[in-house]
Amino acid sequence: MPFISSLRQLIAVLCTVALALSASAAFAQSGGGGGGNQAEPQKPAADTAKEGQKKIDEIAEASRVINGPAGNPECVWLGRRVVSLLWRDDLDTAFRHLDLYDRFGCPGAYIQATFRCLVRQGSIDPKAPETLNSRVHACWLNPGMPPVQSSSAQAPQADTSGTTPR
Repeated sequence: MPFISSLRQLIAVLCTVALALSASAAFAQSGGGGGGNQAEPQKPAADTAKEGQKKIDEIAEASRVINGPAGNPECVWLGRRVVSLLWRDDLDTAFRHLDLYDRFGCPGAYIQATFRCLVRQGSIDPKAPETLNSRVHACWLNPGMPPVQSSSAQAPQADTSGTTPR
């Protein structure tokens, strides 16, 4: 019996030491506890606050502009996410968000109209996510926005050589 008691104490001590070592290693990797630069964490927090305020302002603007359930804050937030996810071909996540959108009683036809508007606007630079977000927001506010005429779409019309493209 004394051997089992000693073995339990040894295991408890080893577990405590292992936990203490892993916690100190994690603390050291995270850069905590030192004279680190305090300006770096504050700047991202300010940027995050600005982005959060921008999203709040966009949702409030949509609530003012759009009449009916499509202007409800939850419909605006979920609907814009669904349209963005559809554009990025993340269909599984888009459909899960769409289920929530429907559950809140938001109009499904508004998603369709907004996505149609987004597609009609032409391609978006994939390296500039802010472009996608602003375009989705613009289409959400006005799904009937006229399509943008690109220079490649106008090139065949400018051909006056008398031949037709095949």
